[in-house]
Amino acid sequence: MSALSELVRVEDIPVVRGVESFDAFFRREYRAVLGLAMVLTRSRPVAEELTQEAFLATFRHWERVGRLDNPGAWVRRVVANRSVSTFRRSSAEAKALLRLNSHARRAISTDLDDGMDVWREVRRLPRRQAQVVALTYFADLPRREVAEILGCSEETVKTHLERARGTLAGRLTTSSEDRHGR
Repeated sequence: MSALSELVRVEDIPVVRGVESFDAFFRREYRAVLGLAMVLTRSRPVAEELTQEAFLATFRHWERVGRLDNPGAWVRRVVANRSVSTFRRSSAEAKALLRLNSHARRAISTDLDDGMDVWREVRRLPRRQAQVVALTYFADLPRREVAEILGCSEETVKTHLERARGTLAGRLTTSSEDRHGR
């Protein structure tokens, strides 16, 4: 036995968790992140662009992000935050188009079923409430992760979720009654 092996036993060496490769992370998370972006933006092309931007930002910071306890939460937070900017930008563009040509109204296509009243109403909610609902119900994340992604407290997530549920309940009940002639 060498002097070194007498001084350091293998079981005494701390195990450091390896950083997952970005490629493995991307393959595992892409569909879920794209789905979240689609719910938040209502447009597959916009959602794809937003998702690509979020993963590019993640890749650029992978040395730091890859060591986080939940790098998936980090990329979802990027999508949630950038969806607000995307929404504002697309709203400004739409208003400009309408000013230039009142006949320039075009339907926005989406792979999500346009008849899904629930998601249409979710998109009408205030942005933070829509993000909380999408992360909770579409991404199926617990309140703790939603709070982590959005950079707020679990109590704030709970408040937004309660307000959103109340608004949606009223809107969807009214919408259903209107369709069924009640």
